[in-house]
Amino acid sequence: MHQLSSLDYVVFFVYFLIVAGYGIWVYRRKTGHDGTADGDSKDYFLAEGSLTWWAIGSSLIASNISAEQFVGMSGSGFAIGLAISTYEWMAALTLVIVATFFIPVYLKNHIFTMPQFLSQRYNGTVAMIMAIFWLALYVVVNLTSILYLGAIAVSSISGLNLQLCMIALAVFAVIITLGGMKVIGFTDVIQVFFLILGGLATTYLALNMVAEHYGQSGVLAGFSQMTKLADDHFHMILKRDDSHYLDLPGLTVLLGGMWIVNLNYWGCNQYITQRALGADLPTARNGILFAAFLKLLMPVIVVLPGIAAYVLYKEGVFGPAEFMQDGELNPDRAYPVLLNILPVGLKGLSFAALTAAVVASLAGKANSIATIFTLDIYKKVINTGASEKKLVSVGKISVVVAMVLGVLIAPFLGIDKKGGFQFIQEYTGFVSPGIFAMFILGFFWKKTTSSAALFATIGGFAASVFLKFLPRFLDLSFLAPIGFAAPSTDPKENGMYVIPFLDRMGIVFVFCVVAMVIISLIETSRGVQPKGLEVDASMFRPHRSFAIGSAVVIALLTVLYTVYW
Repeated sequence: MHQLSSLDYVVFFVYFLIVAGYGIWVYRRKTGHDGTADGDSKDYFLAEGSLTWWAIGSSLIASNISAEQFVGMSGSGFAIGLAISTYEWMAALTLVIVATFFIPVYLKNHIFTMPQFLSQRYNGTVAMIMAIFWLALYVVVNLTSILYLGAIAVSSISGLNLQLCMIALAVFAVIITLGGMKVIGFTDVIQVFFLILGGLATTYLALNMVAEHYGQSGVLAGFSQMTKLADDHFHMILKRDDSHYLDLPGLTVLLGGMWIVNLNYWGCNQYITQRALGADLPTARNGILFAAFLKLLMPVIVVLPGIAAYVLYKEGVFGPAEFMQDGELNPDRAYPVLLNILPVGLKGLSFAALTAAVVASLAGKANSIATIFTLDIYKKVINTGASEKKLVSVGKISVVVAMVLGVLIAPFLGIDKKGGFQFIQEYTGFVSPGIFAMFILGFFWKKTTSSAALFATIGGFAASVFLKFLPRFLDLSFLAPIGFAAPSTDPKENGMYVIPFLDRMGIVFVFCVVAMVIISLIETSRGVQPKGLEVDASMFRPHRSFAIGSAVVIALLTVLYTVYW
């Protein structure tokens, strides 16, 4: 029954009032404190120097965990199992690496946007091309997918029209975003509280429901039953004959393209690093480490419910109709189905948690879109003499425009056909190998030239497209024995062998790095002098508490992968 009770609506609107009220209080306090809320672009876009470590960590998670996790990753848990958790657990290790090696470079060189880094390290041409790439990617892939998947969940639970749900989510996100980065950062603390509380409540009830189906009770009994009834859903490394091998190709999740996905996302992504760029180094590192610990918890909140839904579906507790969409089984309905079985009141709380995740992620994405457009395109090309107040106004207008575009584009992408989470990962993967190659060599190899970076930008994208469509012209079955190809699951591709997108990303990354090294060596031998960054070994030395926390994260990950190999 897809309907919220009066009490559920009360709980949800209390949440709305708490977040909105706190956001207004933060905004007014900021305005009253220094009078720059509507006039200082760095304060609006970065909340410079005002976010605490817990606000940074919470904002990172609130912006990252959204519909693609709650809906998309739970759907992947339903279809694939625990293996999809590698995105979350590898992210925890990646965050430690980013805090240790990436953030010090950004802060030492006073870098506030990713295009600014490219302009400072390479040249304006590279920066402008990538600013346009990022804007297109953020609007067409990320913003739209978050809106669409979030609206599916909200519509499934409330029974409201899908388009109406998208509009409502967009409006709520715009309200939060217009207050600037400081409002987003501090309201995200509340969002994460609701997210974790509601998410854990859903997990508890889902596992307990599995246990009760077999005359037992408690989450441990439910978990035990799940491992017996869905043993194939509790392995981190998929074998070559697994039907989902194309999504998670074996050891690649530990040794290959998964590293590019995570390092590019967490270390070279305006949407994410923006949370830490306005803080000092110890605060930024502690905030990122806090986020790493929260990432370890995420599979419990988003993947286990999906596996529980699979077990309940397999055992006939849930009927096929509850998972059907357009006549086909849609795993992305797993989380909304679970929310609909929650008791009155708690359903409203979990609904609020899901909405919190969607809105927080939309707000963070919209703020990053506004930051890149305003500081890296408008200020540098359209109006070079713009005042601080004008920049903030343009930023707010671009937030609204981006959200309107997201609402208009989302219904036409066919996100649900691939599975929401895989859709985002694959299409982001067309540009991320080249971007990451540019960043990693730009950080740590002074000879990297602008021409090499430009090649990685365009050549990396072209190589990704080439490998995507290569199977249409060449039989790749000879790569299957070594795991670099598998039969396509797309009926339109008639069982042809294709390269898993994570492997494709790894191949393109290596290609970009090799090409960049060759181009850079040729150019420097001809007297070209690349622009460098301020980098020295002392920047990377961690303080004691960060080193201890990082060691704990690594130890926990080692245990998890050992147990569920």
